Amino acid sequence: MGNTHPGATSPLGMVSACAYSGAYPTGYGRYTKNTEGVPEEMFERLQASGFTHFQQSGTGAIRKYYNYVRVTPMLQPLDALGESWSLRDEVAEAGYYAATLGTGVRCELTVGTKVAVHRYTFPAHSSARVVVDLSCGGLAIEHGRTVPLRAQVESMGHGRAQGTVAMEGVPLSVYLEADSPGWRQMLWYDRRLIDGGTRLDFDSIRHTTLRPFGMLFMGPTEPGQTVEVRLGFSLRGCDQARENLERECGSARPAFDTVRSGTRARWGDHLGRVQVEGGTPARRTVFATALYHSLIKPCFADDESPFWPTSGPFAFDVCTMWDIYKTQLPLLAAIVPDRAEDLLESLIRVCEEEGNFPIGYRMARGADRFYRQGSALVHTALADAHALGRAGLDWNWALVHMVDDLRRMYGEEFFEYGVVHPITHTLDLAYGHHCAAKVARALNDRRLADDLEARSRQWSNAFDPGTGLLRDSEFYEGGKWNYSFRLLHDMAARIALAGGDRAFTDMLDRFFGFDAAPVTQPGRRPPLAEMAAGYALNRFEGLNNEPDMEAPWAYHYAGRPDRTAQVVQAALTWQFGTGPGGLPGNDDSGGLSSWYVWASLGLFPIAGQNLFLVNAPAFAGAVLRTGGGEFVIETSGHRETPIGVDGAERDPPAQYVQSATLNGRPLHTTHLSAATVHRGGVLHLRLGPEPSGWGRKVRPPSLSDPPARPEEAR
Repeated sequence: MGNTHPGATSPLGMVSACAYSGAYPTGYGRYTKNTEGVPEEMFERLQASGFTHFQQSGTGAIRKYYNYVRVTPMLQPLDALGESWSLRDEVAEAGYYAATLGTGVRCELTVGTKVAVHRYTFPAHSSARVVVDLSCGGLAIEHGRTVPLRAQVESMGHGRAQGTVAMEGVPLSVYLEADSPGWRQMLWYDRRLIDGGTRLDFDSIRHTTLRPFGMLFMGPTEPGQTVEVRLGFSLRGCDQARENLERECGSARPAFDTVRSGTRARWGDHLGRVQVEGGTPARRTVFATALYHSLIKPCFADDESPFWPTSGPFAFDVCTMWDIYKTQLPLLAAIVPDRAEDLLESLIRVCEEEGNFPIGYRMARGADRFYRQGSALVHTALADAHALGRAGLDWNWALVHMVDDLRRMYGEEFFEYGVVHPITHTLDLAYGHHCAAKVARALNDRRLADDLEARSRQWSNAFDPGTGLLRDSEFYEGGKWNYSFRLLHDMAARIALAGGDRAFTDMLDRFFGFDAAPVTQPGRRPPLAEMAAGYALNRFEGLNNEPDMEAPWAYHYAGRPDRTAQVVQAALTWQFGTGPGGLPGNDDSGGLSSWYVWASLGLFPIAGQNLFLVNAPAFAGAVLRTGGGEFVIETSGHRETPIGVDGAERDPPAQYVQSATLNGRPLHTTHLSAATVHRGGVLHLRLGPEPSGWGRKVRPPSLSDPPARPEEAR
């Protein structure tokens, strides 16, 4: 579960590299495509046919599976290309992956931001080879293959080669160097060597005409002999791919250790920006892993956009905006603010070039394929960035795009009628109007701000006053219960619509299964009737999916932060672990892992509102290195999770916030402004085993709150 992979990655880098089996969804592993129940095995063993580049992280059926440029060390003839060999003795570290193939070849991979370096240690053999397959793409599942449209490969001799393949409208170029003295270097097509040939050109490839093609290096090996293969990638041609390789690998040869050391240092810097104290070994491992997964995507390929000619940031693999906008984008804004700003600049440029802010953006040309999942989600990150005073963006120009984007897809119908179906888009668009209104008001465009804010109040059209839930509609990967507890910009009015604090809390209690019987989890190939019965329970999905990941914090708005503490603590303890199945669902490009990071810190970002909610943390202390300083979270009265004689964690002790101080002053609210967190300071939380009165009276802000008195505003 989680759908992550153990391959080599660089923090928010362009390139990854991993063993390739063709399995769903990353190309690594043994499982076939699965969206419900226990996944089925695609292969009986862990195996690989080579090592590929560009993998998804934590996605599901995204229909864009990359796995380009397969490199295969072989002892067999070229006819055996595509066969798989067993994997053993795997090692996975940040920026490094290694395994031994069943042929006895030890394989090591590392990556930089735009390069990958492979090191193969061969046994003695009269005709070993390294085969590079430029035709490879996608997965070995139904409808998972990616076929290049055009391609060009050139062998330049002396261990150098280059090529470009057009994959889904994107020209992916690679420049390659192989340290293989005395070996022959040849091009090949359809598993046949082209002796003496120096160039292959394919003007039009179809599924029916595709035959594998690439380059090969071949020669004898002594026991323990190593061959290093260096690959530089670019979306702007082979010359830029070569420049990328030279810049990151430097002049030293071999370059494996140099690149690995640099990437390891970058990971150390990024992972060091959030530190925790205390906790069991298992919980610390899960936390570090979650932080690592949170910093793999999006992929930044500066000055690499194939769609516009100018330099500047270019980001892709923003594959699950409907997940990451709630958790991961606020995390990036906090600990890598320069990259967060680059992402927004890139998304604004996408909007300028393609006509809309993407709901999902991959390394592919074409219309936004994820418009059904959500609307106006980038608006939340833009509103937060403006509230934080990010000066690197042209905010007047950004506002133009924010407003224009509100009329795209479902937005036109929302503009006309104030409600759209799927009904969740009504919430998205109302929230997007609220975010745009905040930016407009800050830029002194009061007339526009008033109009946007008035339309933002139409969120209520999505709800049935008779039930206090969303109206019946279609729902993406969920039901109306899953979406009914989203944290809106007017939670006070939302709770009033449900009948008040008590009624709203009772609905949440039912949703989270308080005092309910245990639920039976679906098994392998669950029938439709079994799945329908599960959905009919109208229960929290347990972080198996994204629609309700913020719902535990809805209790805060009803004056019950103690309930939030119970639900979050249970999720942190029982739904995450260090072994197989250690994530409760897709990691969603880091969205779920970012949830874990925030929940463990006792903070939760409310995207688009410049707001954090405060909860009992999972660790005794933590330090968040933000762009403006350090935000320190201290506790007193924290009790560690007990560990049994078998080494397993036991049920953790209940912990609730009894009182809080911020920079030494009493804090009576369960919320902080994001600016406060980003600026740095000390939050001290006194914890105890029983719920307290802390945070019950003063609620987080809502749109319908009366204007604050001057002394409160200060």
